[in-house]
Amino acid sequence: MGLKEDFEEYAEKAKTLPESTTNESKLILYGLYKQATVGPVNTSRPGMFNMKDRAKWDAWKAIEGKSADEAMNDYITKVKQLLEEAGASA
Repeated sequence: MGLKEDFEEYAEKAKTLPESTTNESKLILYGLYKQATVGPVNTSRPGMFNMKDRAKWDAWKAIEGKSADEAMNDYITKVKQLLEEAGASA
């Protein structure tokens, strides 16, 4: 399987992560996913009263220099790590 297929498989697996997954981990995954699928941030930063979207935007902006392939690899690694942690605590 190629990187894109692996990425899509792990994007599906990410949907099965437990509710206990930290917001920090979810934001990392969000930023990596957006970087892999959209590329660099292409919107303006949400206003300060829109905390959730602002945090998501910041997570995406934080990894702006990564290539799509790097972001896909990092995303897969992070999902694997979170699934292992969830399995260990189950």
